[in-house]
Amino acid sequence: MAARESSAASQSQPKAKSSSPPKANQNATLSAKLILSSSSSESDEGSYKESDPSIQKKYPSTSALHQDLIASSVVILLQYLLHNYNLKQLTTKEEMLRVITKKHENDFPEILRKASVKLEDAFAVEVREVNSSQPSYNLISKLKLPNNGRIRAGKGLPKTGFLMSVLGIIFIHGNCASEEDVWKILKKQQIYPGKKHRIFGEPRKLMTQYLVKLKYLEYRQVAKSDPPRYEFLWGPQAHAETSKMKVLEYLAKINKTTPSTFSILYQEALKDEQERAKARDEDNTDTADQSTEGSPEKSPAASTTPVDT
Repeated sequence: MAARESSAASQSQPKAKSSSPPKANQNATLSAKLILSSSSSESDEGSYKESDPSIQKKYPSTSALHQDLIASSVVILLQYLLHNYNLKQLTTKEEMLRVITKKHENDFPEILRKASVKLEDAFAVEVREVNSSQPSYNLISKLKLPNNGRIRAGKGLPKTGFLMSVLGIIFIHGNCASEEDVWKILKKQQIYPGKKHRIFGEPRKLMTQYLVKLKYLEYRQVAKSDPPRYEFLWGPQAHAETSKMKVLEYLAKINKTTPSTFSILYQEALKDEQERAKARDEDNTDTADQSTEGSPEKSPAASTTPVDT
């Protein structure tokens, strides 16, 4: 299952210093986690304290055992939701209760919440109820990628988390990341150019062709480079659908910290938010002025057509 891929990004986060170079230190500390850990419990789940470590090992508390069971159920449910997403099927509440067994029915809200958080962190998808008459759930991409995040036609797993991470890599490298820098980080996650990945397919083709065609990424040759070198930037569709703050929040969350920890990036993201708000206000003013002249011209919508293979 996709959820069994392990993430290798470091959890330790040194404090940002105002005297540090604008991007270098933060670049090193804010690595992009791309794959969800397969551990059945998080470091803060299923833990308990006893005065004697040997007693702790031999006689775990009832509460600790209960938390371990919940953590295991979270992973089972997460894998089942991904399995159904891959098959393009909805998941009913009854199915979820059957998967985690009825005896955990009272814990179902907590199990679903934790599974939802993990899926959002790893794949940038939301677990959303889509049929209230018979409670059913689907994974919904947080960006408007074709085929609900699969990008290509047919079955498959979400690519949204991968895209958000690449956008984050570009942001932490000064809004323009060399191809070498991007692959340096991706290789640490066992994602290699030319090697098919079980979730993303061939990642170089995904980035330089599919995501470029969909205008989420821009891939261009570095000026006057000989031999030719290439770099990545955000494409217009990425600017339209997300923001530096949202990407920073995403990366900070999966690195178990807060956006403000990375003070320089956070200040840049705040400035971007202010500029976006100002632009929206100006657009609203223009719309009001043009109300008697017909509908204003709208920006093109994201493509919902899966890309060709």
